[in-house]
Amino acid sequence: MTFMERALDRDRPQSIDDDVTLPRRQEYHPSPVDWRDEVLYFLLVDRFSDGRERDRNLLDRSKLPAARPDIRGMPWSWQLWAESGSSRWQGGSLKGVQSKLGYLKSLGVTALWLSPVFRQRAHEGSYHGYGVQDFLDVDPRFGSREDLAVLVAEAHKRGMRIILDIIFNHSGCNWLYPAETPGGVHEAAYTTDRYQFGSWRDEAGEAVEYISGREDGVWPQELQDRERYTRAGSGNLGAGSIEDAWAEHKRSDFKSLRDFNLDSPGLLSDLARCYKYWMALTDCDGFRIDTLKHVSFEQGRSFCGSIKEFAANLGKENFFLVGEIAGGDWAANRYLEALDRNLNAALDIGEMREVLGGVAKGLIHPGAYFRGFRSDVALGSHRNLGNQHVSVLDDHDHVFGEKVRFSAYAASEAQVVAGLALQLFTLGIPCIYYGTEQALAGPEEEERMWLPEWRRSDRYLREAMFGPEHPRLGGISSHASGRDESLPGFGPFGTTGHHCFDPRFPVYRNIAAMAGLRQAFPALRHGRQYLRQMALPEDGLDRFDFYGAGYATARGGRLEGQIVAWSRILDDEEMLCLYNSHGGKSRSADVLVDGILNQSEGKEEMTVVFNSAQLASRSRREARAYQKGSKLTVKRRDGTAYVEIRDIAPSQVLVAASHPEKEEGEVT
Repeated sequence: MTFMERALDRDRPQSIDDDVTLPRRQEYHPSPVDWRDEVLYFLLVDRFSDGRERDRNLLDRSKLPAARPDIRGMPWSWQLWAESGSSRWQGGSLKGVQSKLGYLKSLGVTALWLSPVFRQRAHEGSYHGYGVQDFLDVDPRFGSREDLAVLVAEAHKRGMRIILDIIFNHSGCNWLYPAETPGGVHEAAYTTDRYQFGSWRDEAGEAVEYISGREDGVWPQELQDRERYTRAGSGNLGAGSIEDAWAEHKRSDFKSLRDFNLDSPGLLSDLARCYKYWMALTDCDGFRIDTLKHVSFEQGRSFCGSIKEFAANLGKENFFLVGEIAGGDWAANRYLEALDRNLNAALDIGEMREVLGGVAKGLIHPGAYFRGFRSDVALGSHRNLGNQHVSVLDDHDHVFGEKVRFSAYAASEAQVVAGLALQLFTLGIPCIYYGTEQALAGPEEEERMWLPEWRRSDRYLREAMFGPEHPRLGGISSHASGRDESLPGFGPFGTTGHHCFDPRFPVYRNIAAMAGLRQAFPALRHGRQYLRQMALPEDGLDRFDFYGAGYATARGGRLEGQIVAWSRILDDEEMLCLYNSHGGKSRSADVLVDGILNQSEGKEEMTVVFNSAQLASRSRREARAYQKGSKLTVKRRDGTAYVEIRDIAPSQVLVAASHPEKEEGEVT
């Protein structure tokens, strides 16, 4: 029997040291050569799918009010819909994720990043998974350890990979501070000293002196040592220098989540063994590491190095470790430097995410985004460091900026495609957030005034795509099969009872086509990258320059969003990528290209290999211009090579190639 078979044949271990002997030099699913070849997809398990979409209708977006029924005889209430999304489990599961592997494969996704699936406190609404109570078990509201192992195996059969979201900075609120503690028993006021330990919590969250069951306190047993917690209370999570190993943001609880004292002898090793257990049990392909900024460089380096070495011994030489590092792009870059080869990449959740969205919408000059790839800028470097950052347009937190999806204030569905084109065709590893392919955006704009904390609450980033009729019951009853019929499900676009998995939706179709193009042309994954200069003859700007939103003209004016163009060059191939960043007006430009690389058989031309208008809800005229397979003539002016782009529609995306066809080559 394999380790997986033996482990699943038994109950989950109580001790990671006494009950688990980890495998070594066994045959496991190998890692990819380069993670730049992958397209990631991040989903919250509770909010993605319950596998029962066949029992519900596909949402008709033209008739949203029809999907807002009365609740117990009372008219639809935005307050109740928002309450459902804030703190209730909606019912998504691992089997639900498995049921959508075909949908995701057709989208072009090659790797799924799952929100944490480990057991949470039974009485709390931590559907997001970041408040772990048992580090060696799957939360039963998501499924079982076997469900997770089967999901990974089925993904591998389809050529897809699974990344698990892990936490080694803190545990859930598994114990309470003493009653007299300043600030209270749940979120004590921060101290530079150390509080006394109060009491463990039982299944219902009440104080108990001893742990007597699997729902009490925390598991495995190694984490039941009270000295393994910092016990400093809840402080400012941004206070202090990231260089300081004992800064407030590194010692603080994460609100009510309990900070681990990682200097406690053996603790870091025990936590690493917990996650090695999951690697060996499930054969997963990577970890996304939560709250990495809140551990010291040395702790992060030791933990990641231990995981990397164990993975290599199982044949996973490029096991993916990507860090969530809040505090901006500079902080992310600093952790990449400090952890070196032990950390593959950082998530672009800082300023780069906001800039990406602003450039996609024509609100920010494109240079602000492309400068982020220079070697002297945070998250920088040209081609070789493209594998050190994961590009993010939306996520579940929005640490920087407003807490609404990109689509919520996009000018059109086409603008969502433009944002994803920036992700898929620029340096880095693209990560699509669940629902972006369906342009999830919350309710109609005129309805948002009724929503509590709109733009300020994470809940509006976390709609349930599968459209549950009602959420799970609250508190400890959430483990039961019943539903809370007093609340509507937190369904897409402010609805309930209708799912949103539509492979015919134009954004979905465009992402699938762009992901396919990215796979077909290595230059779009590995090529050098150059923001292209343009001339705007129709605006009287004949000189080639980096025009864009906010550009100051000689007449004292400021340009609105223009065409944004960049090239990816690999060896002697050039891929020209461009889109109209203006959400409401057509745009034209003469776009600079490489005059040498675009000479082929006596012709100077490029071939259009992608046109988003052909897959979108566009007029026939827009779809006809620059059709796939059409040619762009390379012209010259004063020795400068360029192509003419005329009247492309708002947010329209084009890609052209110097060598559109594969060539076997020959020797004569």
